[in-house]
Amino acid sequence: MSGAQTAAIERRSIVPAIVRDYLTLTKPKVQSLLLLTTVTTMYVAGDPSIGLVLLTCLGGALSAGGAGAINHAVDRDIDRRMARTADRPVASGRISPQAAIAFGTLLGAASFTLLSLAVNPLAAALSLSGLFGYVFVYTLWLKRTTPQNIVIGGAAGAVPPLVAWAAVTGGLDGTAFYLFAIVFFWTPPHFWALSLLMKDEYAKVGVPMLPVVRGEQETRRQILLYTVLLYAVTQLPFCAGGFGLEYLVASMTLGAVFIYFAYRLLRAADRTWALRTYLFSLAYLALLFISMPLDRVI
Repeated sequence: MSGAQTAAIERRSIVPAIVRDYLTLTKPKVQSLLLLTTVTTMYVAGDPSIGLVLLTCLGGALSAGGAGAINHAVDRDIDRRMARTADRPVASGRISPQAAIAFGTLLGAASFTLLSLAVNPLAAALSLSGLFGYVFVYTLWLKRTTPQNIVIGGAAGAVPPLVAWAAVTGGLDGTAFYLFAIVFFWTPPHFWALSLLMKDEYAKVGVPMLPVVRGEQETRRQILLYTVLLYAVTQLPFCAGGFGLEYLVASMTLGAVFIYFAYRLLRAADRTWALRTYLFSLAYLALLFISMPLDRVI
């Protein structure tokens, strides 16, 4: 095989790897749940066209992806010291921090432009606020300074229902803020369950996650407390007349199971129940939001 042929093969193998790395910067696994809350909320808010749903999801994905890319660059120093994140594109050196920040900024700008022109300015502004909240409030300010980082910073991840509601209605109302509150109160028990599994790595890099600063038992108590609070918050849309009996049954059933998982985690105090609680929290939010548009059509 000639040198030119070898070089051509190497170029073909490099390009997909580069594409995969840039896709990784956008944190697609995290985005999937955010996009689900977006789509389901849009069908709760009204009867959007498929085109509007796709445009809103694309704008949201670009915004969340931009925030994720910038997060990769900012956190590269701690990422490279943790086993779970050491092979991330920026932490491993495959993509430079400057390139990641430029990529994230470009995605954020594209999101704002797309949503402003194709959806509406309110949806664009809300989506941009989520990006700013994740980058500046959570990543740059709270993450390395307080064990309450995920509580306050979690507001950024709760923005998609607001964006979705604004995209369909052009405004916001009480139901939209209830959905925001559900994701906001879901975030701490979800993330703290994961942090129990990663306590040693967070301690090694000096990130003051709750189990590092307050201990594992206090973290388990906080998970149970926030799960009970979440249960109460999920009843508010029904009490306000936003949803019917089908949603009430789903929210009560899912909430009771989530509380059971949190209680078992508190009593068992082992990694198995931390993992189970974390995984169930993902299914919980997905099923709860799926129940919302179903409630409107059943």
